[in-house]
Amino acid sequence: MPSFDIVSKTDLSEITNVVAGVSREISQRFDFKGSKSSVELKDGEVIILADDALKLKQVRELVLAYAARRKVEVSAFDFGKEEKAAGAMVRQVVHIKQGIDQPTAKKISKAIKDSKKKVQVSIQGDELRVSGKKRDDLQETIAFVKALGIDQPLQFVNFRD
Repeated sequence: MPSFDIVSKTDLSEITNVVAGVSREISQRFDFKGSKSSVELKDGEVIILADDALKLKQVRELVLAYAARRKVEVSAFDFGKEEKAAGAMVRQVVHIKQGIDQPTAKKISKAIKDSKKKVQVSIQGDELRVSGKKRDDLQETIAFVKALGIDQPLQFVNFRD
C-alpha cells in the first residue's frame, strides 16, 4: 500500500550559517558601529540582542534576508516578543519550528478527511503518515496539503509504492 510522511524539519546547520552571516554583517555595517548588537544560536533558538528597538528590527530583517538566501523557509521562525535586557538593551528570542505540533497535525488530518480523498491519515508523534491504494490519490493529497497554506514549512518524505 503506497504511503508518504508529512514532516516539518528545519536544517540547523543552515540556521548556524544564517547566524554567522548576520554576525559578520553586523560587525561590518556602518550603522552598527559602536553597537553591542549580536545574534547567537542556543538550544535551537536564535537570540537577538540589540541596543534599541530600531536596531532590533534591523537585525530581525537581516536574519530573514539571510534565511531567504540560504533557502530556509521564513515560516520556520517563530519570533517571540521583545523584552528588556541588561541596561538599555532589547532582546528577542526566535524559536525555530521543528516537527508538526498537535493542533496543526489535527487541522491537516481533518482537512484531508473532509476532502473525501481515498486516503488514510494517522498522526505519529510530530509527523503524519498518509497511505492510500493508488499513487495518484497520494499525489493529489500532496497538492491539496500544499494548497492549505499552513504557516509552517512542510516536507513530503518516504514516498513508498
